[in-house]
Amino acid sequence: MIKPTEAESLRPEQLLSWGYGQFPESFAIVTSFQKEGMILVHMAAGISKNIRILTLDTGRLPEQTFAMMETVRDRYGFAVEVLAPNANEVSNLMTLHGPNLFRKNVAARKLCCEVRKVRPLALQMKTLGAYAVGLRRGQSDSRAEVAKAEIENGRWKLSPLAGWSEAEVDDYIAVNDVPLHPLYAAGYRTIGCACCTRASQAGESARAGRWWWEQEGDKECGLHVTPKGELKRELDVLLDEVLTNAHGS
Repeated sequence: MIKPTEAESLRPEQLLSWGYGQFPESFAIVTSFQKEGMILVHMAAGISKNIRILTLDTGRLPEQTFAMMETVRDRYGFAVEVLAPNANEVSNLMTLHGPNLFRKNVAARKLCCEVRKVRPLALQMKTLGAYAVGLRRGQSDSRAEVAKAEIENGRWKLSPLAGWSEAEVDDYIAVNDVPLHPLYAAGYRTIGCACCTRASQAGESARAGRWWWEQEGDKECGLHVTPKGELKRELDVLLDEVLTNAHGS
């Protein structure tokens, strides 16, 4: 077993191999098929076709993302495991707050992400010993301290590309002919739900295309960054209301 600090010296392929070697039945790559995630999928194909590929279908994805799931299946032979939110929770979320609650304020937007993304992934995480994601330190200020390997909630979270620059990502894709999500050709630099992501404008940061109407917040959905204390309290109140109505507790 490696130490988190030792992981910093490992190449991405080595870190993926270590994760799969240590947890052959409970290691997965979690991706939305953006550039970094597709690089991890490409690398994984050279390690083992038994590595699990997990993705989230929030119910609001662009059609092009479903096309990428088929591309991964056809190109690499991976059977993509698609996670979905609890139907009752989504129904009550929209009943209580409307289908486009994410436009109201940051807490409402994080509530939508919590129900559609964070909770279904958290359930799946209980089955994993380790997982890999495509986070990079250069993607945003909130990701500047991302470690290549860390133990989070009792399992290993690997970010093999943490130290890569955007140029290194693009170079690897070009040299290895890694399939690209079609929305990149339309000017997108980050890709999430169709209703919450747009193409980036000239001079904007890579994450500016996410929730562009917000004037505050950290431009994160909650999967990788814990909300600030005061926001978390407001989010908890909203979430409790949704869950009580969904599960009758």
